[in-house]
Amino acid sequence: MSERVMPGRTDGLITLGAADALWVESTADSAVPTAPGAFTCSPSHARVGYVLVGSHVVATVRTSGGQWSVPEVEVRRAAAELNAVGIDRQDLVRIGPFRGAPRQECNEETRLRWRQRIARELQELGGPEPAARREVGRPYHLAGIDWRQILVEQTRDGTQRTWWLPRAVVRLLDAAEHTETQWVQAARTRQASAGVTEPPSRPRQARACDGRQTTGPEGPTASLRPYNGELEGQLYSVLSRKPGTSRRVAGWACAVCRTAPAAVLDHCHEHGYVRAPVCQSCNTQERPDHLYSNDIRVASRYTRLFHTDTDDWLRHWHRCPGCRARNTLPLPHLAAWTAHIACRSLRPTHRASRGRKPCGVLRVSWTGSQNAPRSCLLTVAVDFCPSGEHRVLAQVPYREATERFRIWLAETAPAVATAAGPDRLDGLPAQFRPVIADTSGEGLSLF
Repeated sequence: MSERVMPGRTDGLITLGAADALWVESTADSAVPTAPGAFTCSPSHARVGYVLVGSHVVATVRTSGGQWSVPEVEVRRAAAELNAVGIDRQDLVRIGPFRGAPRQECNEETRLRWRQRIARELQELGGPEPAARREVGRPYHLAGIDWRQILVEQTRDGTQRTWWLPRAVVRLLDAAEHTETQWVQAARTRQASAGVTEPPSRPRQARACDGRQTTGPEGPTASLRPYNGELEGQLYSVLSRKPGTSRRVAGWACAVCRTAPAAVLDHCHEHGYVRAPVCQSCNTQERPDHLYSNDIRVASRYTRLFHTDTDDWLRHWHRCPGCRARNTLPLPHLAAWTAHIACRSLRPTHRASRGRKPCGVLRVSWTGSQNAPRSCLLTVAVDFCPSGEHRVLAQVPYREATERFRIWLAETAPAVATAAGPDRLDGLPAQFRPVIADTSGEGLSLF
């Protein structure tokens, strides 16, 4: 876009209305749909000192004429960052509703609270379509993103509706909420310091020589720190009860994707050990799609877990001392790996417009548990075959599955395999830890 003069521009500042027009024009070709009103409509409140667009904070300035404005260069920078985001519309993350999810308290440090806003609007207004018909013309944006254009609604069993967003957008909104939290914390720190150091008669807000009045810091000052194993070997049941753990987790970057802010403390449900802090998107991607307690559907998202981002996920799973010592995976993940990798050649295919297409949907179930490996048996099957067949592809004993996995691990991720095994782990517990209950439930709550 050319650097043209915007209406209402004064020494690099443009009015909020001009910023809205610039935002829409600058992001017209973005893969992420944007909405007008990003600077003037809720949840934007210019008077509090900033506006959130994309994952970028734009500070607001009150000119000598009393009009609220923003720096044009910051709007363009935020638009450029958003334009660089790519979207895979097939890679979706469920954002609600979740049965049994505890009611989340209002976070005073962020106005975005995008999950709560989407859930509230869709539940109160009866879903995306009725809501859109009732309030035609109302902008639906979160940090300048028009989430209604990319929201996907799915129905299970003809009754239960679920809502999904592309994974890239979920990570973008998580980063926006984290950025806003950091900005507010920095603003409060500055105000508290100014209140201590400045005389009572001196105003807290500094005036520039041209009469402009700034209302907050230029942007977030605190950055995410990488996770370096600070919580390794700790028990989730103990750590989750310690005061301040949630705030500590929010300060890390996700240990898997390393781009989004961490939101949950992932742990091994078999051994009870903390793995690492991860973002909501990675936590959802990792969670097995249980049909029953011992039956999971193996969807296409396992391509990322066992193909695209294999090293990252294997390293993450082996952060659990129990899994690393046994050189294997938790039973649901091992079952999914067996179906997706070890039995790949057994899956039938059908003719399609472009070559051949894998048959139906993979499903794997098991009898027994890893605590009794001799009696544990994995059954890999295909459901929803186009020709009407429902066939069992293989029955793999647990011990055979673990041995296959160890061979594959050594070939696929040799660095991870080298660090595994009981002879390479000093902190291995002396006593075996039994399987513990999955405390995560269906919700996305922290603990």
